[in-house]
Amino acid sequence: MINNLKDAQKNRLYKNKLSYGSKPQHYDMIVFSHIRWQFVYQRPQHIMSRMAKKMKILFIEEPLQYDENKDLGNLIIVDEKLHVLQPNVTEIESIAEIIPAYVKNETISFGWFYSAAFCPLMGFIDFDTVIYDCVEELSISKGTSADLLHQEKYLISQADIVFTAGKSLYESKKRFHNNVHCFPNSVDESHFSRALNGIAIPEDIAAVKSPIVGFYGVIDDRIDLQLLHDVAKKMPNISFVMIGPLTETAEANLPKEPNIHYLGMKYYNELPNYLKAFDIAMMPFKINESTHYLNPNKTLEYMAAAKPVISTRVNDVARDYSICVSLIDTADDFCESIKFLLEKRDRLSMEMEYYKILQDTSWNATVDKIDLTIKAFA
Repeated sequence: MINNLKDAQKNRLYKNKLSYGSKPQHYDMIVFSHIRWQFVYQRPQHIMSRMAKKMKILFIEEPLQYDENKDLGNLIIVDEKLHVLQPNVTEIESIAEIIPAYVKNETISFGWFYSAAFCPLMGFIDFDTVIYDCVEELSISKGTSADLLHQEKYLISQADIVFTAGKSLYESKKRFHNNVHCFPNSVDESHFSRALNGIAIPEDIAAVKSPIVGFYGVIDDRIDLQLLHDVAKKMPNISFVMIGPLTETAEANLPKEPNIHYLGMKYYNELPNYLKAFDIAMMPFKINESTHYLNPNKTLEYMAAAKPVISTRVNDVARDYSICVSLIDTADDFCESIKFLLEKRDRLSMEMEYYKILQDTSWNATVDKIDLTIKAFA
């Protein structure tokens, strides 16, 4: 597994491997991700849980140092063929020193990168095929360092295949690589269509007065909180529900109105139950550089639950779903869309459009196409 190291360093790594007393296993793929497995369930979890039906995968998260924990890392056994490693080290480069304690084979068939921050490890690990699954445009992301931008350029230059999570990202990355493929975020329709059945509505949202306009997902600086605040003030008889963890946004900055309800983070398995309570689903994203390349999973998830959708004009949403998603620019537009969808919408026509869209996509079909693309390269 270890190459491009001085012999002495290489020997030290394998000496450590023997002294750790663990049982290294054979893996077909190592995945490097800045998105933590136990955080919001999204693209990496959807893809890797399905890829693991065909190969054994070690999913490695960014380092998280635990001073009180002297172990090399925390290994989570998701199932027999999918393991998650939370490295207990101070920096990414140190992951190379602990990998031999977990991985038996010296050459790994596939190295799959969600974050370019892991690319220093490429000098330590021998991959037959390197894959970059690009989920965001780093050049316009807030707080992206110059080092990370250089690392992404290097990762793209070394990757055999580049995948993108949306069409706008594809248009950006195809300029820099000759083997780029667009596999937009998809949906597990059977999971979210449970909202159409007799499942229970959780107590915390059942206590909220209807009608409910709801959102779930990460609540960060991409959410237009001012828009949410303005609409809530204009429509005091509508309840606005926000479900999800706060990141990059302080609780003190959240708009406070009697009809805005923050219910916190919920597990993926709970989302259909909460979605069932929505009268309308919303995506109140800011329209700026940070959302230009966004392709929200939740668009199709809302459709699978047959919920009317209101969204700001996120590029990929406007391009693909303008026929059935109410696109808005201002708080007044938002209010008018809510009134229309509650009072006058043609539900049958909406559901027919949703059906057409959902017939053309699923995470199972997406992963099958990814698998074929990889095999075609090999």
